[in-house]
Amino acid sequence: MTYTALRISRKKRRPQHQQRVIYPVNERIREPELRVIVDHSGEHLGIIKTPNALAAAKELKLDLVVVQPKAEPPIAKIIDFGRYKYEKEKEAKAQKTNAKTVEVKGVRLSTRIGDHDLNVRKDQAKKFMDKGNKVKVEIILRGREKRHGDVAAQVIQRFMTELNLEVPIKIEQPVTRQGGQLTSIVAKA
Repeated sequence: MTYTALRISRKKRRPQHQQRVIYPVNERIREPELRVIVDHSGEHLGIIKTPNALAAAKELKLDLVVVQPKAEPPIAKIIDFGRYKYEKEKEAKAQKTNAKTVEVKGVRLSTRIGDHDLNVRKDQAKKFMDKGNKVKVEIILRGREKRHGDVAAQVIQRFMTELNLEVPIKIEQPVTRQGGQLTSIVAKA
């Protein structure tokens, strides 16, 4: 008797590198004219040629930083660049922590699922939706089951109607068949 070991590999998730934001500062500014604001006093200097704005920044021993490059003319502030960069990074970090990512969790059924198993899957789907996630309901058809896709679609419909009685749901993606798999995505209404 021979045993074969199956090797299960998963795709390793590498952290995505954040694109470094390059701020136009002091001599790196290419624009001929800027709308300049002095930050510590909030004073508007108006539209000034870039060399004059640089001279004003050096006189105050601060940096000239373009804060809105897409404006016409671009808006620059005379501020300490290190502090500005720190505040921007802090702001981006706070925004990232406040952003809730919605995941799609999966619930797998079968065409011959029993009532108790269906209730267990229903409770699991409710837990996923209570946490704010979407639920992907799927049935994988094997062998002769592939000829009876309508039975699988009925099981998914039954599951969704029973789930809808307990938790109001909205169907994000109706039941679709892709090869030997039927899927549907639901979310809390």
